[in-house]
Amino acid sequence: MTEQNTPATPGEQSSAYQAAYAQPQPTAPFAPGAQHAAAGAAPVPPAHKQHGKKGSGPKTFLIAFAGALAACLVVFGVAGALSMFGGADLESHSTESLGAQTSTEIKVDESSASLAEAVAAKCLPSVAAVDVYARNAQMDDLYSFFYGQVPQGSDELQQSGLGSGVVLSNDGYIVTNYHVVEGGEAYEVTVGGETYAADLVGSDPSSDIAVLKARDASNLTAMEIGNSDDLTIGEWVMTIGSPFGLEQSVATGILSATSRSQIMDSSNGSGETTVYPNMIQTDAAINPGNSGGALVDANGQLIGINTLITSYSGNYSGVGFAIPVNYAINLAQQIIDGKTPSHAQLGVTLNTVNSQMAARYGLSANEGAYIASVSAGSGAAEAGLTVGDIVTAFDGQKVESASDLMLDVRGKNPGDTVTLTVVNGDGKQRDVEVKLGSDEATQARTTQQSSSIMDLLQRNGGGQGA
Repeated sequence: MTEQNTPATPGEQSSAYQAAYAQPQPTAPFAPGAQHAAAGAAPVPPAHKQHGKKGSGPKTFLIAFAGALAACLVVFGVAGALSMFGGADLESHSTESLGAQTSTEIKVDESSASLAEAVAAKCLPSVAAVDVYARNAQMDDLYSFFYGQVPQGSDELQQSGLGSGVVLSNDGYIVTNYHVVEGGEAYEVTVGGETYAADLVGSDPSSDIAVLKARDASNLTAMEIGNSDDLTIGEWVMTIGSPFGLEQSVATGILSATSRSQIMDSSNGSGETTVYPNMIQTDAAINPGNSGGALVDANGQLIGINTLITSYSGNYSGVGFAIPVNYAINLAQQIIDGKTPSHAQLGVTLNTVNSQMAARYGLSANEGAYIASVSAGSGAAEAGLTVGDIVTAFDGQKVESASDLMLDVRGKNPGDTVTLTVVNGDGKQRDVEVKLGSDEATQARTTQQSSSIMDLLQRNGGGQGA
């Protein structure tokens, strides 16, 4: 079998980033290059360009039946924690206690079959199937182009995608992937054999996290939450979700690795950059439809949200990835509390330095992240970083590119202090301590702009046109 045209880790190209909520922008001294492709998923997942920190290999896919997107979203790339399509009227909540409020220990004999049965019995009631509905704006556009009008009834919602989710509270808060709900106008969740209409509470496209709220739910079984900072390579794990729409499916395997990081950009015109820091790698089966589902440990505790696979075919090949639960729950909590999800930010724009660029521009390092601009008042500015500095290490770990540094920063929290190894234009090396800021203001502006765009589109035909 031959590999798909787009490699899993393309060669580094020059590109500008806003670390760590990056939006490519032209910066000196080099012109930015195209690095990314689609982050959405379809029934047969399309190819996606992405960045890993090391290595190369088969293609990495987002894995959910996301279906066709509404044309307005394809063009404008709605981002941030939006309460869209009915979610705007949700009551504001104070800090909600997420996850099961009691802990139960699983005790079985040495039989792996018995362990799988016990974990499945504990966790299956806390995993939801997610159905997404939207208008077929693309077909309406075609009818309008060829016939001058759209057919009667075309404004009816149709199923456009499906995925999985994890129950976080008894009253119906469910975490899933943003790429599962992207473009949806209505949602249903099926939990414990019961189907509920659901509202989109909010989302964080840059982290691929979203939260749904099942309407009229009052007695759901919340998943017990584990600790993704305390994992062991080789430990037993189970994936739970709806692969190919087959609800309540489980698969077992081991935890293959941690700290797998990738950056993926959308090719649908939205310009959204999705950052996946410190992901969990597993060989437990993950397939299209598993997105947003649970990765649990041998005690039936949630340790990750299943999100990506690497594959030649687009289906399971033994290499899957989950967003660590600590990271996902932190973002979900912010969304539920009505906040704009925030991430650590260095406050610079960056370009990748390689040997060719260094020789061409006479740079003082052959690889690293070139600082092309520094935001006033940012942690980078306060630490004395300047245009022309090249970051070569982050907390002692080598930095080979702009995407490396972006992932390193996103893996931290606002307010953390980190140490950067920097080479200036004269070739002098120094270590600089930087207190990371937050991208909350940037995210809030994006949310406000996106909300205004959606209001305008809905007033002029429900967002069907671009």
